[in-house]
Amino acid sequence: MIVLLLYLCIILSMSNLLKNIHVSINSKLYLKDPLTSSLGNNILNGAINLIDQLGFEQFTFKKLALEIKTTEASIYRYFENKHKLLLYLTNWYWGCIATRLLFETNNISCPEERLKKAIHILTSLPDPNTELLLNNEQMLKRIVINEASKALITKEVDQENQDGFFSVYKDVVRKVVEIIKEINDDYPYPNMLVSSMIEGSNQQRFFAEHLPRLTNTNKSNDSIENFYLDLVFKTIQP
Repeated sequence: MIVLLLYLCIILSMSNLLKNIHVSINSKLYLKDPLTSSLGNNILNGAINLIDQLGFEQFTFKKLALEIKTTEASIYRYFENKHKLLLYLTNWYWGCIATRLLFETNNISCPEERLKKAIHILTSLPDPNTELLLNNEQMLKRIVINEASKALITKEVDQENQDGFFSVYKDVVRKVVEIIKEINDDYPYPNMLVSSMIEGSNQQRFFAEHLPRLTNTNKSNDSIENFYLDLVFKTIQP
């Protein structure tokens, strides 16, 4: 019992520490940093709520202005358009994931255990009691599952990549690739494996919610996390 209580205290302390960490966002994604004002924070929180409720296609700055009781013009002072706002939110999410990877794997010496932890962070739904950096991170995760591809697969992707809009996401992939190389430096496709795991697990979450016959679910455990644990470790075996 004492050991369990100590473990819970450590987890809660880590969670509180992480919540105080500022996630750096590419300055080209906004006109005015929304984290520097109460209105900016309201824009972010309101956008997360509305995109989660309505979907990105139905989301507009006009609806957001009504939701947070401000004007469209005020929102446009922070973001050029809703595409940049979605990119901001997905970067915010990946910044949180990068922070979790750093803190939750830093003191694990065994690369196999670090990889298991990384797969958990990347493929699971965050535990609201111990794993959230943001109060609305669960909604943000759903937005990444349902909407993030709409910010990525566009005609402007090459220019946006040059502007560094996907650097945080790529850094997350790089961190996990480094762990895989510790386990098997001869495996030839680590970047492909990690990005496929991330995108595939999000797609499986979408299938589980909307098209369940396209995936395998199990109420007693997380089938999606377990599938990618099995897939990744079998794939990288020397």
